[in-house]
Amino acid sequence: MRRRLIGKTGKTKVGKRFQERVVVRSLVDSTTWPACFCFVSQNSRSSATTDATYRRLRWQLFAGIFVGYAGYYLVRKNFALVIPSLVEQGFSRGDLGVALAALSVAYGVSKFLMGSVSDRSNPRWFLPTGLLLSAGVMFVFGLTDWATSSIAIMTVLLFANGWFQGMGWPPCGRTMVHWWSHSERGRIVSAWNIAHNVGGGAIGPLFILGMAWFNDWHAAFYVPAACAVGVAIFALLTLRDTPQSCGLPAVEVWRNDPAAHNSDTRETNFSAREIFFEHVLNNRMLWVIALANVFVYLLRYGVLDWAPTYLQEVKGFSITDSSWAFFAYEWAGIPGTLLCGWLSDRLFKGNRGATGVVFMALVTLFVAVYWLNPPGHPAIDMTCLIAIGFLIYGPVMLIGLHALELVPKKAAGTAAGFTGLFGYLGGSVAASAALGYTVDAYGWNGGFVLLLGGCAAALMLLSITMLAHRRSRG
Repeated sequence: MRRRLIGKTGKTKVGKRFQERVVVRSLVDSTTWPACFCFVSQNSRSSATTDATYRRLRWQLFAGIFVGYAGYYLVRKNFALVIPSLVEQGFSRGDLGVALAALSVAYGVSKFLMGSVSDRSNPRWFLPTGLLLSAGVMFVFGLTDWATSSIAIMTVLLFANGWFQGMGWPPCGRTMVHWWSHSERGRIVSAWNIAHNVGGGAIGPLFILGMAWFNDWHAAFYVPAACAVGVAIFALLTLRDTPQSCGLPAVEVWRNDPAAHNSDTRETNFSAREIFFEHVLNNRMLWVIALANVFVYLLRYGVLDWAPTYLQEVKGFSITDSSWAFFAYEWAGIPGTLLCGWLSDRLFKGNRGATGVVFMALVTLFVAVYWLNPPGHPAIDMTCLIAIGFLIYGPVMLIGLHALELVPKKAAGTAAGFTGLFGYLGGSVAASAALGYTVDAYGWNGGFVLLLGGCAAALMLLSITMLAHRRSRG
C-alpha cells in the first residue's frame, strides 16, 4: 500500500490541491500514516520554498522589466521635444517628420526581428544591451554639433536608435508570459505597461532641468541618456530567464492555472520557421489586431509627437508649458492603463476588443475637442491632452496583451514584434512623416482630419476582435 501510494502521488506535480489530496488519504488510511506524513511534510517544505522563491523573484523581475522598459523611453522620443528649436533653425516640419519616422521604421522592423531573437535569448542580457546602445546614440545627439547639422545625419542616427529600441519590448513580453499565468496577466501587463508612461513622461521634466542647468536644448538628449545608463545596470542585476532556469516549475503548474493553449504546446521550443509560419503569419486574428495597431499608433504618436509644436504654434504655449503638457499626456496614461487592464479582466471578462472599442470611442471625442477648442483656453487644451493620454494607452496595452495570448509562449516575442511592426511602420510613420507633410500642405485642420480618420479605422478593427471573442465563447 505504501509503495502504491507513494508511486502514484510521486507522479503528481506539487501544488496546493495535490497536498490536500495526500493529506486526506493519509488520514483515511491509518496503516500508511507514518510514511504519508513524512511525504506530506517533505513536499510541504518543498512547496513552501517554491512559493517563497516564486514570489520573491516575481517582484524582482517585475521591478527589472518595469524600470528597464521605462529606461528605454528615456531615450526614445527626445527628438520630439527639440523639433521647435530645429524649425527655428530652418528645417521644415515635413523633413523633420521624415527623420523622426526613421526611428519608427527601424523600431518596427527591429521589434519584429528582435522578438524572434529574444524568444531564444536571456532577457537579463538582452534588455540592458539594447538600452546602453540607445543611450549611446542620445549622447552623440547631445554632445556633438554635427549630429543635428543635416536631415540626413539626423535620419541615420534616429534609425540606429530605433533599431536598438527594438530590443526593449520583446524580452519584457517574454518574461511576463513565463512568470505570470493567463488569469492574472491582464492586470500584470497593464501595470507593467505604464512603464513607458513613466519613462516617456520623465523626459519633459528632465529637459526642463537640463535647460536650467546648462541652458542648452541639447540637454533633452544627454540628461535622460545619463539616467538610462543607471537603469541598464539595475536591469542587469534584477532580471532572470525562465522559471525552469531557476529550478522552478512552470507558472501554470505553480498556480494551478491552465494555459489558454495546450500546456505541452505552450512550453514547446519552436524553430524560427515554425514560429513565423505556423503561429504568427498563419494567425488571422493576429493580423486583425496588427492592422488595428496601425491606427492606434497613429493617434498615440500623432498627438504626442506634435503636441509641443502644435501647442507653441497654434495655442500660444511656451517651451516650458509645452514640455509639461508632454509630461501630462504620458503620465495620464498610468491610471488609464491600470483601469483598462482591470476592466478588461473583470468587467469585460477577457474581451480585449470590447474594452478597446470603449476607450477608442472616447479618444475620438477628446481629439475632436482638442482640435476645435480655440486659442486662449489652455485649461481645455491640457484637459484634452490628459484625457487622450489617459485613454489611448489602454488600447496600446490591450493589443500587445492580445498578441501574447494568441500564440504559444515560445512565440510570444515574435507575435508582439509582429503587431509592433505594423504599429510603427504604419501608424508611427504616418504620425511623423505623413502628418508633418499634411500640416505643411493643408494646415493643422488637415492633420486633425487624418487623426480622426485613424480613430474610425481603429474602432472598426477592434470591433472585429470584440465580435470574434463573443463567438468563441458561444
